[in-house]
Amino acid sequence: MANSHTEFARESAIDELAIGVGRDPVDLRRDLLAGNPRTLRALELAASRAGWGTPLPEGRARGVACSSFLDSHSAQVTEISLDSRNRVHIEKITFALDCGITVNPDLVRAQVEGGLIYALGAAAWGEIVLGDGGQIITQSFDTYLVMRMQSVPQIEVMLIESGEPPTGVGEVSVPTAARALTNAIAALTGTRIRRLPITKTIRVY
Repeated sequence: MANSHTEFARESAIDELAIGVGRDPVDLRRDLLAGNPRTLRALELAASRAGWGTPLPEGRARGVACSSFLDSHSAQVTEISLDSRNRVHIEKITFALDCGITVNPDLVRAQVEGGLIYALGAAAWGEIVLGDGGQIITQSFDTYLVMRMQSVPQIEVMLIESGEPPTGVGEVSVPTAARALTNAIAALTGTRIRRLPITKTIRVY
């Protein structure tokens, strides 16, 4: 799925540009989304609900990312903390989605939550290791880690009322998951993640 890696690069670059010109990452995205009102509305809702711009306790930070995928429009704010062992913990995700007319809201929320958990596990620990001859070394879940219940953050999904035709929700939360997380890590630690999984650079638990 091209959106997973292309949006990782784009949303990371936008954050770096914001820092470079002394802009707030949400404010810069507002300008960039002036011609995309549906994604902009998702951004405004997610940022407002997550308390973007309000003070956080020491050792916490937020990151943001937006996406227009499967003809749906979404934005995500991820809040993280850093413990005394310099390990990152994902505390909360606030996700806003405009997928047109919502036929089954519970199903949409389930798709979003499942996509986030899948994508966060892949971003944090997921790696397929190849041998010298190209053979796959990673054979099962003892070496390919997935997100477990103890690591799952609080997730709030907000569905935006819309009269537009229904659009895709089947992987709609995947593209922003790693981006919002690594942007939060950069805000908290100053370390910019450019290679996944994240645990190659910093520990996530």
